[in-house]
Amino acid sequence: MNVTHRRRFLTVALAAAAAAAVPVAPAFAASKPKIALVMKSLANAFFLTMENGAKEYQKHNAWQFDLITNGIKDETDTASQIRIVERMIASKVDAIVLAPADSKALVPVVKKAVDAGIIVVNIDNPLDPDALKSKHLNVPFVGPDNRKGARKVGDYLAKRLTAGDEVVVVEGVSTTTNAQRRTAGFRDAMKAGGMKVVSVRSGEWETDKGNAVATAMLNQYPNLKALLCGNDNMAIGAVSAVRAAGKQAKVYVVGYDDIAAIRPMLKDGRVLASADQYAGKQAVFGIDTALKAITEHRKQADLSRVVETPVDLVTK
Repeated sequence: MNVTHRRRFLTVALAAAAAAAVPVAPAFAASKPKIALVMKSLANAFFLTMENGAKEYQKHNAWQFDLITNGIKDETDTASQIRIVERMIASKVDAIVLAPADSKALVPVVKKAVDAGIIVVNIDNPLDPDALKSKHLNVPFVGPDNRKGARKVGDYLAKRLTAGDEVVVVEGVSTTTNAQRRTAGFRDAMKAGGMKVVSVRSGEWETDKGNAVATAMLNQYPNLKALLCGNDNMAIGAVSAVRAAGKQAKVYVVGYDDIAAIRPMLKDGRVLASADQYAGKQAVFGIDTALKAITEHRKQADLSRVVETPVDLVTK
């Protein structure tokens, strides 16, 4: 797989900033491309930040493209997201920038979009490579290396633990590639530190479900030393579970996403660490990739497969 490295990312970032700041003659005055941003749950602060970042970018580049934003009510409502994509196909948008709720289930409707001549760019959660291959699809993924990001969080946690300590992973929706890769990154870090991952269970990216899973794990494993959560929503639920169990300062919690609600918990130590994958910029980079394909009249099959964006450790 061809990976465009950090230098390419910085070039795109500078270009995006320049486009937002410097007035340019309206190249699309005759007919502006229409780009649809299709996200996962807008109840998740991460995707609200993503949407706001995309809208702000379009506001500064209104002459260049029109933007439609859509999201689903909860992280597992895959059928609704498929229907949204189908509506975007029917409305004849020029490009779809998609954060799929399910890495495999969205592939058939992505195929419909590509067959309709619509450019599709994948952000946030990678579509399943085998499912794409089965449909003879090339869909560029613009986003961070989730395994690498989770490894950074896990390595930071490992410094507070001792070899042999028991830990668990509160995973996102298990059918999503980013959930699987974050779990893999957590496992990499724990294996390197000699800790034991005694259980992996899905909290489906949501606070209440993360709380329920964390509560069950704390009851089942009385010697538990850490809860490694695949996103900050679930980490917030885990913090509540730790408090209810009376194990503050005895069980560490880590998350992923660096949403605003987690920052007070990072500051006071209820959450040890998170990872910032720059939600407000992810959609912008996806939009830029789609715009470039449209303006250069490039075919879907000719687009770069991966444009890697940063993910950084966030601590107190």
